[in-house]
Amino acid sequence: MRLKNKIAIITGAAEGIGYAIAREYSNEGAIVFICDIDDDKGYSSAEKIKSNGNQAFFIHLDVSREIDWTEAIRKVCDVCNGLDILVNNAGINIRVAIEDMEEKDFDKMYAINVKGPFFGIKHTIPLFRKRKGGSIINISSVCGLIGHRYTTEAYTITKGALTLMTKSIAVRYASDNIRCNSIHPSTVDTPLLKSILSNPEKRSERLNEIPLGRLATVEDVANAAVFLASDEASFINGISLPVDGGLTAY
Repeated sequence: MRLKNKIAIITGAAEGIGYAIAREYSNEGAIVFICDIDDDKGYSSAEKIKSNGNQAFFIHLDVSREIDWTEAIRKVCDVCNGLDILVNNAGINIRVAIEDMEEKDFDKMYAINVKGPFFGIKHTIPLFRKRKGGSIINISSVCGLIGHRYTTEAYTITKGALTLMTKSIAVRYASDNIRCNSIHPSTVDTPLLKSILSNPEKRSERLNEIPLGRLATVEDVANAAVFLASDEASFINGISLPVDGGLTAY
């Protein structure tokens, strides 16, 4: 088991990519804390993992609220007295072009996509120091690497910020043996994108831009997150890892 006895926080883990990461981490021996604003789905996801004989806990967390982070960290420490892995997965995309986007919508996206990881990193670094190391994984997007023709500007701005936050943390805290990397998926087939992907034209747009000719799966992203959290990646720090079927190779 590559993550045996490791303690991990995964945000936005009630479903989709976050849940897939939590599930794979637990299968690799980690104790996982599923953090999300959806209590019903969060508790249900934790129970599913526990039903397979693995260890999982749910904590309510609005990543945009610093007070929620301090409470979540307290609960993790009450249960496990430490932390080894942070996965900043929670994120939203309000699909409105820059000309039409209202300030409140931009602020909401920034609060969740940028402030959320910022607060998470801020409050977990002291725990990693006590363990003499840790792994931070930020789930960004291909939109954190390129201007994507099918994605709105505000989302790209927030994911670009997350990409450079990753590199900044990687450089500053490497001396504490804290690694920070980001994962950049192309379009992932998740429930959140069901309405978009149900449109044949839009589905074809997304498929045709990917050299491997298929959408990413949640397992594709989760497998990358397992690797980056494991000792196999102990010398990998500050990278932006595309999980995109070759989209950013053009």
